[in-house]
Amino acid sequence: MTKKYKLDDYDVRIIVRALIDLRNKLIGEGKCTDAVDEILIKFCK
Repeated sequence: MTKKYKLDDYDVRIIVRALIDLRNKLIGEGKCTDAVDEILIKFCK
């Protein structure tokens, strides 16, 4: 069962920014970013 949460624009921006920061850190470490990329795509829709 999947729970859904209502997020306002501010919350979404914070989450997206954190995911971008995590993605950049993973790239810097030479690690795979596939999971973060998938979540980013979902939040940006």
